[in-house]
Amino acid sequence: MFSVIIAHLGPTGTYAETAALAYGRSIGTDFELTPYNTIAQAIEAVSNQAADLAVVPVENSIEGSVTMTLDALWRIDSLQIQQALVLPIEHQLISVAQNLDQVQTVYSHPQALSQCQEWLGKHLPQAQRIPSSSTTEILSQLKDISTAAGISSPSAAALYNLPILAADIGDRLENRTRFWVLGRQPALTGSHTSLALSLSANVPGALLAVLAKFAAAQINLSRIESRPTKRSLGEYLFFLDLEADGHEPQVAKILAEVAVSVEQVKLFGSYHIISI
Repeated sequence: MFSVIIAHLGPTGTYAETAALAYGRSIGTDFELTPYNTIAQAIEAVSNQAADLAVVPVENSIEGSVTMTLDALWRIDSLQIQQALVLPIEHQLISVAQNLDQVQTVYSHPQALSQCQEWLGKHLPQAQRIPSSSTTEILSQLKDISTAAGISSPSAAALYNLPILAADIGDRLENRTRFWVLGRQPALTGSHTSLALSLSANVPGALLAVLAKFAAAQINLSRIESRPTKRSLGEYLFFLDLEADGHEPQVAKILAEVAVSVEQVKLFGSYHIISI
């Protein structure tokens, strides 16, 4: 029987895996989760047809955008956003240490470390914070390191059979991460549309001229963010999220007007957002 292969950031137990699992269970067909070492590798797996879909984080309510996802999506052509997933994030300090005084190092993904920085500063000011490629990378080693801790989810602690030394250590209770489900085919409808563009010239009013087209059409922008083009210092790409369906004729007309007024534009598709 055909099985949909879904790529995500691994190893097993990551928040990305949780989001991918929730999405897989919603599609009504057999699916298989495949972990990758980096977000970029998970996205590339869809591009080179090693996977059908990738579920990757794009934005956190505390720390903002996941730049690796944005950069990879701009670099890799022909991928489309099929859906957005919003996942509640609950960070736990996982360790075999008997108390906080024993913890000398704390490992986790840079986003998780940043989302817990106030708690870490108050309760573990002496501990060194070490970024890792994911929230679960260190967990397989923690049983043998009584002076180390990892920041990950309650389900990851259970999966690796490790104790939670301190629960709910995130700096904000309303912590949410938005994930994109990326595929090679577009969704048929959507409440939001995402795109990125580079300007033809770095001159006054160049970006305003683009934004004015959306304003004149009463299309709200829920997000706008700049990223370096990586070609020259001070030169930027702009990522936009529209609260509109790009399939609607009026929206499609504006998008076509934008495309001819800038250097390059990439439409990442229209999609719906669901909470999981």
